[in-house]
Amino acid sequence: MWRRLLARRAALTAGLVIVLLVLIAAAAPLLSAIEGQDPTGYHNDLLDSAAGGVPTGSFGGVSAEHWLGVEPGTGRDVFARLVHGARISLLVAVGATLVQVAIGVLLGLAAGLGNRWLDQLIGNTTEVMLALPTLVFAISLMAVVPPGFPRPLLLTLVIGLLGWAGTARVVRAQTLSLRQLDYVAAARLAGATRWRIARRELLPSLAAPVITYAAVLLPSNVVAEAGLSFLGVGVKPPTSSWGQMLSGATTWFRADPMYVLLPSALLFTTVLAFTVLGDAVRTELDPRAASRLRVGTARGGSGPSKAGPSGAVPSKAGPSGAGPSNAGPSSAGRGPSEEATA
Repeated sequence: MWRRLLARRAALTAGLVIVLLVLIAAAAPLLSAIEGQDPTGYHNDLLDSAAGGVPTGSFGGVSAEHWLGVEPGTGRDVFARLVHGARISLLVAVGATLVQVAIGVLLGLAAGLGNRWLDQLIGNTTEVMLALPTLVFAISLMAVVPPGFPRPLLLTLVIGLLGWAGTARVVRAQTLSLRQLDYVAAARLAGATRWRIARRELLPSLAAPVITYAAVLLPSNVVAEAGLSFLGVGVKPPTSSWGQMLSGATTWFRADPMYVLLPSALLFTTVLAFTVLGDAVRTELDPRAASRLRVGTARGGSGPSKAGPSGAVPSKAGPSGAGPSNAGPSSAGRGPSEEATA
């Protein structure tokens, strides 16, 4: 699978972008130290108070000390806040995806292997979770939690607990299909418990659809974290977040466009890279997509031949080798009644 993924230029480019983002997020303290700036430090001397707090200089105050300029109104270093914001966005997105996958797999297996009432209970709960207005509930949960609770961890739990229903539905459907196979029935007849069947027989077969669905969830969780921080219920200052930076940039987009474009470009690039890579992984792991690709390749050649096994066009002649006769009984010979009269 990895060789086929590397053969796709779009998937390879997206993977390299994701690796670069992960390295930037992991080395955020080192990068900000190399620049010599702190993401929480204020530099009011670099702001033009007469213009309302706009950074002095071109492109938002870009200089040798501040590689991407400073934040309007506060003077905080934009580069340091961006690299530390990448760490928050990726950690929350990956953590929320792991929570969603863990809950979804457990409940999906329980619904697929359990009795009828357990299946109905989990199924009804899944339908309710899918029908909930996720954004409204996330805002409500974030608002009622005490301020002292770590906000990145709270974001991870809220997004994960509200987004497991899709994974549970996929796992349940796959489990119901796999439990009818011979090797699962043989394990059941051999006396294996349901937990052993799920762990030894079903989980290896569920890896492909679960990874495929997780690749779809990851970019959605990046957007969810940025959206909640943008609305003011996510990460709080002085912790950096791309959504929080976009929220503060709404009042400065005319005076300092760079402050809006930089976090927007990073957020767009991250979501696009995860989406492209997830689509490539889904194509490689989904056998139906692979079969469609094979059929499409076969159609690329010439049309279906009408020739027989020997390569010649089938003859329309009758058994004697001549073409089909249009003559009636009198021309082909005498009928049975004429032979009897003779």
